[in-house]
This record gives sequence, C-alpha cells and structure tokens, in this order.
Amino acid sequence: MDYVINGFKLVIGLIAFMIVIRTLGKKHLAEMTPYDMIYLLMFGGILEETLYNPKISIWQFLFSLGVWVAAIYVIEKLVTKSNKVRILLKGEPDHLIVDGEINLKLMKKNQMEMEQLRTMLRQQGIFSLREVKDLFLEPGGDISINQYGKYKPVTCADLHIDKEEESPSVLLIDEGQIQYEVLHAIGKTEQWLRDEMEKESCSNPQEIIYCEWSKTDGFYIK
Repeated sequence: MDYVINGFKLVIGLIAFMIVIRTLGKKHLAEMTPYDMIYLLMFGGILEETLYNPKISIWQFLFSLGVWVAAIYVIEKLVTKSNKVRILLKGEPDHLIVDGEINLKLMKKNQMEMEQLRTMLRQQGIFSLREVKDLFLEPGGDISINQYGKYKPVTCADLHIDKEEESPSVLLIDEGQIQYEVLHAIGKTEQWLRDEMEKESCSNPQEIIYCEWSKTDGFYIK
C-alpha cells in the first residue's frame, strides 16, 4: 500500500510541477535566476519529505503543493507589475565592463575572478578583453557582450548588399518516419512528399535518416 501511495505522490508532484512551468511561461526554460533555484529546491524538499515520511498524507501533500504553487504565482505576478519587486527577487544585470574599463567593485561583489571572466568570453567566441566595449552579467549568470565596432563581423548591411530572406526549414522525415503533423502544418501532403522524393532519387522514405525542406533552399537529405 505504501508503494501505491508513494506512486500517487510522485504523479501529483509531477503534475504540479508541469502546471507551474506552463503557468510561468517558456522564458523559465531558457533562463534560471537565483529565485527560480529557490522554488525548485523548495519543491524538491516538499516531495522528498512527503515520500519518506509516511505520516504525511496525500491531502497534506496536496495542501503543501497548493500553497507552494499559489505563492510562486503571486510572486511572479508582483514581479511583472513592480520593478522594485522584480529587482529585489530576480536581481538586475551588473555592468562589469563600461567602455572597456573593468568595474573591479562589481567583480568582487559577484565573486568573479578574471580567469572566470575570460572563460565566459571564450565560450562566446571572444579570446581577448580588448574586443569588449561593454559587458553585462545577467541575473541568471550569463553574460551579454557589446564588442567594439572594428571587431564585429561584417554584415550584408555594412556592405550594402541586398540578401534574400531565408525561410525556416522543417523536418519532414526523421529516421525513416514521415512527420505527418509537419506536412499538415505547411499545407503539404504525403503524396507531394513522395513525388518530391522521387525527383531526388529517394523513393523509399524508410531509407532516409534526415530530410528537411524550406521554401527558399528546397530539400536537404541524408
């Protein structure tokens, strides 16, 4: 019986966590702030204590999850409506490099060593501080960089070249399986795909590992 109850608790916890993620929006999947880490740790603590303490019933567990979800929802709403609350809970970017000058006070405040900064720059494809005009340390721990103009890659706009806009590609065949939902989304049929595969000398979709298509570039097949 204990195994069944623990199974119910795990399923309920998973559902509650999915509801929170869906409610807060996709941005939370892309960035994590210190506050986000706190409520994730709280969730883990609630679930762990409930699983290993048989005295805590499912109803008590549901009550704890309800309070947890409600608190997160209220705080997130306050964050969106008040800039002061957002800064207090989420933090704000620190301008570590301003016009090429390093702010050592902010470096010490964030307990960041120079080699750590250089490592983060290399991960962004920058191998010398001389290229950096401005650098922000974001609340989630990532860095945003503004390079000096002479180090920035040349663009078509710089060369006054008109470049045709590219359409995004879609995956039509994945390891031999036709993606019917994708075909429907782009307004195409399976017969259209098979006809096009014939033109590409690929009559059997099951022999195709990867097939993408875009309006501008056509097919790319492996």
